[in-house]
Amino acid sequence: MSVAEARPGDAGPASGTRPRPTSTPRRAVSPRFFGSELLLLFGRRRNWAGLAVLAAVPLIIAVATKVTDSGGDGGPNFFGSITSNGLFVALAALFVELPLFLPLAVSAISGDSIAGEANQGTLRGLLAVPVRRSRLLAVKYAGIVVFALASTLLVAVVGAVAGLALFGGGPLLLLSGVEIGFGAGLWRLLLVCLYIAFCLASLGAVGLFVSTLTEQPIGATIATMIVAITSQILNNIPQLDWLHPYLLSHYWQAFGDLLRSPISAESIAPGLWLGTGYILVFLAAAWARFAGRDVTS
Repeated sequence: MSVAEARPGDAGPASGTRPRPTSTPRRAVSPRFFGSELLLLFGRRRNWAGLAVLAAVPLIIAVATKVTDSGGDGGPNFFGSITSNGLFVALAALFVELPLFLPLAVSAISGDSIAGEANQGTLRGLLAVPVRRSRLLAVKYAGIVVFALASTLLVAVVGAVAGLALFGGGPLLLLSGVEIGFGAGLWRLLLVCLYIAFCLASLGAVGLFVSTLTEQPIGATIATMIVAITSQILNNIPQLDWLHPYLLSHYWQAFGDLLRSPISAESIAPGLWLGTGYILVFLAAAWARFAGRDVTS
């Protein structure tokens, strides 16, 4: 066999043939990576401090109502019904915290997601593991969603436990005037939490996009919170009623429809569609921005 006819596979180890390049396998799903992200989110003291503030609000509502022996006024009959059923403490707390405290918590987490890694100089190391940028964004957003759900459930659970301990339970009087059993009331409360968490997840998508634009997590947090507050301000201007259905926060308070019999989808369904639209648009924008970004830190 001539040299020209020789095959690379016939050559021995000393023939100087070039070895085949080895590629590093990339896993589509990494539970370990996602687990480390959750440990990062729920292991920071500042996040625990924020969760403690969220949990303090339902406690204050329950104790204040017990001391004054009056449910007071405010919200869609939530405060006025606290003394008749402790579950209304959870609903009242969610109603109070939804405009400001819960969005602020999600804004802080989402604003810190990418910008925080860049600010600490760990973003470049994460991408050198190697981790695909789309996978990194997916894990970061999944962490935001989990935190939004955990925050909402924390407020609801603390409120329900405190309310039941101080006022007891029993049948739950819905906003439509129909009474349902205690178990069904817990189910309605869970649906409310899931809907609110979804609304907060749409804000988290905005925050993730903003976080890809800067290396300053505080700036990203403030910008995301400004989006939430501006949306609520515009939603209260009657002259802009044509714009209201497209605002991020327009359907946030629609969770009251889940407390009617039967459940009304008149505002819930548009709220789910609007939130899905915000999530898809801003996740796509975050990917488009982050995929072509030069990471130097």
